[in-house]
Amino acid sequence: MNDFPNLVCAKMIQLTNIKKTYQTSNGLLCAVDSVSVNIKAGEAFGFIGFSGAGKSTLLRCINLLEKPDSGSVFVDGEDFMKLPRKDLLRRRQKIGMIFQHYNLLQNATVFKNVAFPLEIAGVAKSERRDRVSQSLKTVDLSEKAKDYPSKLSGGQKQRVAIARAIVTNPKILLCDEPTSALDPQTTQSILRYLKLVNKELGITIVLVTHEMEAVRTICDRVSVMEKGKLVETLDMSEETLSPQTELAKFLFSNGAGI
Repeated sequence: MNDFPNLVCAKMIQLTNIKKTYQTSNGLLCAVDSVSVNIKAGEAFGFIGFSGAGKSTLLRCINLLEKPDSGSVFVDGEDFMKLPRKDLLRRRQKIGMIFQHYNLLQNATVFKNVAFPLEIAGVAKSERRDRVSQSLKTVDLSEKAKDYPSKLSGGQKQRVAIARAIVTNPKILLCDEPTSALDPQTTQSILRYLKLVNKELGITIVLVTHEMEAVRTICDRVSVMEKGKLVETLDMSEETLSPQTELAKFLFSNGAGI
């Protein structure tokens, strides 16, 4: 059953004038400064920029793991900022998330790691089994179901994290630096699985990265961020990219990463 409203909405995510500040020992830090962006249903959208640009903070504002100080967050036509906590928690179950360091349960098997969000959601045991098996099949890890994370390579751990994120049949997958801890060959493997999730399962992907290869491999569009601001958005489908800002020109000419 879909927890989101049954709306025909080309804009899956609408962020408007998002601002997020933190109090630090050196005073007030503006991590995200009046950012507005629309992300279409089914696209892979990237945020790129130097460390401290505000990318990860903005990503977490989408599911309100970080609540903006001001601005609006609409997901599939619904205003997340106005949802009661109970309803927000239910909506979050339909937004998968993967991280740089996997966040797996070390004392649980691969199968149980993937099943965990379904247990939290109260899904029946028989259905959990079928959905976990299908998720592991999607990332080619069916044979690792009984293994523990300590026996897995970094790439396999991230594939488990992807399986766990998609087992709830989400509409959106938020990816926070999912390949930055991996070697180049493994990075390409993970990007292929993310592209499969996006194109074949139709899941909208929002990717935070500092790696140009990730952007070029899976993103339909990418926004460049600097010091909390969104400075430029580029359409990656264009045969010849024409960045206008100095930062975007540097990033896309630099090519490999930041």
